[in-house]
Amino acid sequence: MTDVAGARVASVEAGSPAWDAGFEAGCVVTAVDGQAVRDVIDWRWLAADGEVELSYVDNDGDAGTVVLEREPGEDWGLSFDGVIFDGVRTCRNACTFCFMRQLPEHMRPSLSLRDDDFRLSFLTGTFATLTNLREADVERIVAQRLSPLRVSLHAVDAQVRRALIGRHAEEGIANLERLLAEGIEFDAQVVLVPGRNDGAVLDETLAWAYARRGIRNVGVVPLGFTAHQCAFDESFDEPQAALRVIGQLEPWQRRALEERGTPWAFAADEFYRNAYGERLLEKLPDAAFYGDFSMFEDGIGIIRTMVDALREARLSGGVRRCLQALSDGGMQARYVCGEAMEPYASQLFEEVGLAPALATLPVRNDFFGGNVNVTGLLCGCDIARAIARAEEGDARGCTAYFVPAVVLNDDGVTLDGWTLDDVRRAAGPEIGRRVHLAPSNPIDYTDEIARVLSRSLGQ
Repeated sequence: MTDVAGARVASVEAGSPAWDAGFEAGCVVTAVDGQAVRDVIDWRWLAADGEVELSYVDNDGDAGTVVLEREPGEDWGLSFDGVIFDGVRTCRNACTFCFMRQLPEHMRPSLSLRDDDFRLSFLTGTFATLTNLREADVERIVAQRLSPLRVSLHAVDAQVRRALIGRHAEEGIANLERLLAEGIEFDAQVVLVPGRNDGAVLDETLAWAYARRGIRNVGVVPLGFTAHQCAFDESFDEPQAALRVIGQLEPWQRRALEERGTPWAFAADEFYRNAYGERLLEKLPDAAFYGDFSMFEDGIGIIRTMVDALREARLSGGVRRCLQALSDGGMQARYVCGEAMEPYASQLFEEVGLAPALATLPVRNDFFGGNVNVTGLLCGCDIARAIARAEEGDARGCTAYFVPAVVLNDDGVTLDGWTLDDVRRAAGPEIGRRVHLAPSNPIDYTDEIARVLSRSLGQ
């Protein structure tokens, strides 16, 4: 069937109203009660009642309409291919710090797609600049109450914003102000660039945001840069630079805690890690500081959740089961991670009694270079090299390697296009059979290590 605008059906639940009406995977829902379906938000909005008229095009290319009815609480039974049906809105800005503009050449096209879609912000928590909103978009956000959204704020000073974002920068502020006035709430992000929007400029940005109650949180994250660009060679990687940012946010946090019951302004985990290094565990804020962890996907509170999860794994028996499986197999295990994890992971493994049986395998990110050192951006080629180096120093040759699932996308592929089987093949048949996939949460991965090793022993 030729391309048809609308919601392409991925699956139909057996016995559902859609199943009874004859819908099948591949057909396209083009309208609900005569209104076009642009995305899953429209679908949920328009199909909220107990009776709907669906316009469709079936797999033979024939168009038609059908009325569906359902019982209270019953689902229509349709799942769609993606959440955006009319194409993702792309970015028209020229942000100097854009990570996707720093990628190596010849990477898969999906990685260089610079989305800037308010719908994805609402549905999946991505950040949008609001610089590409049309009048109809603003009206829709207000009418459908698409709140909260996430906005890339970066700076409010007009000259600084233009230098950072490009010529459409002020349109983003104007749209933000208008939506705030209509009661739409936001989580805001500031990518902090040394000498550009830090210092007094950051204080101005925070003051502006604090005066607008609809801005629920502000997350401050450090500039990340790769070796495949020439605009940046420093961020807030040095302890004193990171400490200055943490110290600058503390008065805002104290004020917000007193007046609003939340710290409101949050520093990304990198600032704490860079500032405190091996003292991180004693300096890291408690879980209560992060509230509902609403900025988790922005790298805020991830370390705290991992620390608490590993301690919980000790209490729940996960650590004991992991150690027992390693002992039964006469093996050691190494958990793959980015270099950024090393200052605290080794301490944690020692604290809960996992070391030396379980240790980290820190992987240097040579693929991206620059200051990229987090686990989630590791690439298959670098993981394979790190495993090979570790094997050179392992005289027994009985180490199991566990790769965290966070390095793979939903299709099981790393950023450089490798699968876990590719890593295994690069390591060689004898080593490759000892390379396994594991969850990223310590509560889960301690038990997964035990399960994998027990299975290999035939237990």
